[in-house]
Amino acid sequence: MNQHTKRTLKIILPLLLGVFLIWYSLQEVPLQVVFDYWKKADKSWIFLGVFLGLLSHLSRAYRWRFQLEPLGYRIKFWNSVMAVFATYLINYTIPRAGEVARASILTNYEGVPFEKGFGTIVSERIADLLVMAGIVMITLFLQFDFIYAFFIQKFNPLKVAVSLVLVISLIFVFSKYIKKSNSKFAQKIKNFINGLIEGALSVFKMKKKGAFIFHTLFIWAMYVLMFYVTSLAIQDLEGISAGAILIGFISASFSIAATSGGIGAYPIAVYLAFSIFGIAEAPSIAFGWIMWASQTLMIIVFGGLSLIYLPIYNRIKTKK
Repeated sequence: MNQHTKRTLKIILPLLLGVFLIWYSLQEVPLQVVFDYWKKADKSWIFLGVFLGLLSHLSRAYRWRFQLEPLGYRIKFWNSVMAVFATYLINYTIPRAGEVARASILTNYEGVPFEKGFGTIVSERIADLLVMAGIVMITLFLQFDFIYAFFIQKFNPLKVAVSLVLVISLIFVFSKYIKKSNSKFAQKIKNFINGLIEGALSVFKMKKKGAFIFHTLFIWAMYVLMFYVTSLAIQDLEGISAGAILIGFISASFSIAATSGGIGAYPIAVYLAFSIFGIAEAPSIAFGWIMWASQTLMIIVFGGLSLIYLPIYNRIKTKK
């Protein structure tokens, strides 16, 4: 398979999966039902959720500057903001292309070499991954009895244990092979892992590492809060537990990686998580669509404005 075919498949397959999941979710809960929930929803909670999402993106743009300062670049805050929104918008069309575009924007308007800008993006993703792992661990700790009872009921413990042992053994054997092998594939894996480790440790080399950590935690706190406050807009979700919110948030977050921006997958992921707690299908999927649509609309508006205004803003700044 040539590189062109691979790139095409990386674009087309997530979009096709998204289209299929949209069709599937609307088969389960018709569009009219979703609209009915939207009409009855308390819009003030939805707008508050959008505002919290906006705060998280602004914080991400501000945090990025901390990573670039040790490299000798003090970029304009609004260039950082517009680059971040452009990233999210472009990722809705071509998965992961937004990160490349974000680094390219810095190169074009701030003179930051592409590889350095892209390196900071990789390192911030590692920081985000660590926080996400922390959220998963906290959720498992708080809801351990419930999750354990659910899986014991649904799955055979012996089969789960055997599967875990098998997976761990395969990882161990694979890591041994990579460590000893000198093949090109093994070298790529080694370089990738070394890059991840170096990127993760780079935060400790910053002068403002405390501020970086604060903004990282703030970003994810806003993510969780926007998910929670938007759920308050749906009457049938009143009294939803913290466990359901956390597991729903984790499931929805992973769905974003499965398709372009979570299209189609987001409401189904929310329903699958909420169903563990006995929450009905209709309000779960309706909430998933309302949550996804409100945040997506915000990205489309601000991302579109960013792409339009970026050259204008920098032309004005250059003249000054």
